[in-house]
Amino acid sequence: MKTFCGRANPATGALDWVEESEEYDYHQEIARSCYADMLHDHDRNEKYYQGIRAAVSRVKARGEKVIVLDIGTGTGLLSMMAVTAGADYCYAVEVFKPMADAAFRIVKKNGFSDKIKIINKHSTEVTVGLDGDMQTRANVLVTELFDTELIGEGALPSYEHAHLNLVQAGCEAVPHRATVYAQLVESEQLWSWAQLQPMEVDGRKLLPPPAVSHCAGAHSVCDIQLSQVPPHHFTPLGPLCTMFSVDFSKPVSSAPQSHSSSFPAQSSGRAQVVLSWWDIDMDPSGSIVCSMAPSWTYPDPQSAPWRDHWMQSVYFLPVERRVAEGEELSLTVSHDDYSLWYSLQPDRRVSKGCFIRAPPCRPCCVCQAHLVWTRTRFGELNDRQRTQSYVRALRSVIKPDSVCVGVSDGSLLPIFAHMLGAKKVFSLENSGMLKQVIEQVLNANSMRGVQILGIRPDQLSSTDLAGEQISVLIGEPYFSTSLLPWHSLYFWYCRTALARLLTPNATILPCSATLCMVAVEFQDLWRIRAPCGTCEGFDVGPMDEMVQQSLDFRESHEAEPQPLWEYPCRALTQPRAVMTFDFLQCVPEQPIRCQGSLPFTRRGRCHGVALWMEYQLNDDIKVSMGLTRPVSEEGACEWSLHRKQGVYFFRSPWESSGDGRASVSYSFTFEPSIGDIKMDFTVASQ
Repeated sequence: MKTFCGRANPATGALDWVEESEEYDYHQEIARSCYADMLHDHDRNEKYYQGIRAAVSRVKARGEKVIVLDIGTGTGLLSMMAVTAGADYCYAVEVFKPMADAAFRIVKKNGFSDKIKIINKHSTEVTVGLDGDMQTRANVLVTELFDTELIGEGALPSYEHAHLNLVQAGCEAVPHRATVYAQLVESEQLWSWAQLQPMEVDGRKLLPPPAVSHCAGAHSVCDIQLSQVPPHHFTPLGPLCTMFSVDFSKPVSSAPQSHSSSFPAQSSGRAQVVLSWWDIDMDPSGSIVCSMAPSWTYPDPQSAPWRDHWMQSVYFLPVERRVAEGEELSLTVSHDDYSLWYSLQPDRRVSKGCFIRAPPCRPCCVCQAHLVWTRTRFGELNDRQRTQSYVRALRSVIKPDSVCVGVSDGSLLPIFAHMLGAKKVFSLENSGMLKQVIEQVLNANSMRGVQILGIRPDQLSSTDLAGEQISVLIGEPYFSTSLLPWHSLYFWYCRTALARLLTPNATILPCSATLCMVAVEFQDLWRIRAPCGTCEGFDVGPMDEMVQQSLDFRESHEAEPQPLWEYPCRALTQPRAVMTFDFLQCVPEQPIRCQGSLPFTRRGRCHGVALWMEYQLNDDIKVSMGLTRPVSEEGACEWSLHRKQGVYFFRSPWESSGDGRASVSYSFTFEPSIGDIKMDFTVASQ
């Protein structure tokens, strides 16, 4: 049996459906899962263990047998904690079969098979009774059903069903409750991810379309490592508000609800963004707390636990609104069974606790821009320094008789070329929705000098160009199907397809691309790929073996995309340009190969290699999709906020003495037939 999986094809710019073996899908899920990250999260595990011990003790103090229901058991870790704490029996529910199989092996290896039953079902399918999956209802409910948004993995429906069908009334629950917090802020950086901002090109304003500016946008959460957004990048307009709590020991409703918090504005400013996170109390008294608060809320930021499976949330208000210091405001969070959204109103209470307004509607994009531009893409388009780099490069090549063609998804470069005085400008937009969004920008600025063609480069003809030849071919390059940095080499294939329509001395912008690399030590990101061995005293080796088997299936031989600005790392080598792609020439028929070695120049533990692309716009101007400034003497790296970089994790870390005697050997092969880069790395001492 085969399965079809979508894979980016850099040679065509399309998402191809590739036939894979039936195992591929779940190997992907396991290889890219957060299980290792969770097992390495000592704070989470310790707090769960404490909460489970306390819950088991409370039930035993009542003279009852302790029957535990563990929903979303994963490795079976929490069930093993419960039995160790004195539970009489555990029903451990896991819907993902490979994970349920691993849990069965882990439970057996640790000697708990007689006390823990693994049930490979969704919890809503579990039955209770003499012939059921569970002999009796449980009196302790243990779950780990949460995501960054708290409820995004279906926690509310699962709890609702469990209380109705699987647990006793008045059961103990671990965690006992969850509380959601939020803070209203102004942030130019974060708001740039939500709305297209006005920009200036050669003294002329380019305004965003009203439909985009007035659009509420997509309501989906933006989950990030908020610890990496320094407090000076936003201004709090209100206090940290407690928005709502859910008591998991009592019946839970998944029905839509709204909760409000009122406060006077702490300062004047533009209300734009809501920062949000949650914590969970593992016991009724709230003495055992696991918090998702970002590190800058801690007296000692270094003491904050790191985790990637639970982060923090950024929500964008439907409209930006000016508020005055002291103004009474009401921040409202609404949720359905899977997602949250926020809105802001003047505080219209007629008396304390009484509100005279209907619950806010879920935001919905009506302008299409928020459906085709990702949040980081909005940020990239709004980056003034980046815009000026492209404008300066364009200004150096645009002439009054220039015929320009732009090749990038949803790019504003063709509009810049028109504003700089090109004779004719064409933009190739293969996506109908992107075509409409760019047309909105043109209409909002009363521009008629850019013709948008809804065709691929290989379909473009001289007729489409009204008999003209292309004198300037421009691209950022950016393509929505690109997953890894070098997938944007699709621009090279576009340039090759358009060679027949180029003038003999045509300008290609960018004129070349360079693949760069640096060996790094990650502060924390290494945890997502590191084997665990033992966790809180339990042997979870079968989990490590399962993950490694899935990585060996394919993933360990590939880089993976990561937004490295969220994950601090130190460079242990100097950055190096390892491959250059000359866009002035067509894509070659034969592979391009390079190999070499990069000596370690700093002491540290090398976890892998970071990779990115840099584009040479002209002789003087270069834009980097990776490092945005030179590496510091200590090795600190500053990464682009707009693009993901590639990360190739080593199977095991390498201890570098920094004396240059050890080095990373690399081998890269660019395969023109598929547009991808194969790579291999080894570390060796002299």
